[in-house]
Amino acid sequence: MPSDATPCPICGRPAPRRPANRSHPFCSDRCRLIDLGKWLGEAYRVPGPRAGDGAESPGRPVEQEDEP
Repeated sequence: MPSDATPCPICGRPAPRRPANRSHPFCSDRCRLIDLGKWLGEAYRVPGPRAGDGAESPGRPVEQEDEP
């Protein structure tokens, strides 16, 4: 692999750096679109609690009414 290239995270082929390769860090537009499809299909996930799983959010505090 040339020293100015990194392995493509999708297929492993050499991926030259920019400006020679507009798809960097991928080797081609095809691999870039495969990666985008994985994100959109939720194959990749960011760790943490899921929204709506009962975890408290840092929103506004609940207002309590004073009793007379």
